[in-house]
Amino acid sequence: MATIMIVDDAAFMRAILSHMLRELGHEVVAEASGGEEALQLYSQKKPDLVTMDITMPDMDGITAMHKIRLLDPGAKFIVCSAMSHQQVVIDAIAAGAKDFIAKPLQKERVQSTIQRVLSGVSVKAPKLF
Repeated sequence: MATIMIVDDAAFMRAILSHMLRELGHEVVAEASGGEEALQLYSQKKPDLVTMDITMPDMDGITAMHKIRLLDPGAKFIVCSAMSHQQVVIDAIAAGAKDFIAKPLQKERVQSTIQRVLSGVSVKAPKLF
């Protein structure tokens, strides 16, 4: 299926998502606990897709996505975050996220989102008015 890098500061979330992705037939090529580590690993592994948390201590997910897109404008991101306020979703989509999954993660939602993103379909930022 796809090579995927997981970026989340919570080790238990990385473990849950990694297990879920492997069950769905994907290869988890890297796990990062923060934005800085994600930048280094992305340039080494060049995954097909990155799952990105928003709130992390060293560098937030929005900043990390911007920096990774400077390295690879074609990078594909799915944001997986408990922060699902409308403005956060808009910021994530503007930073290059192809979709947004609110935590807690559900296997069916993860699967359908990955299929949609890999097929080239992405969500549009919600309208404010």
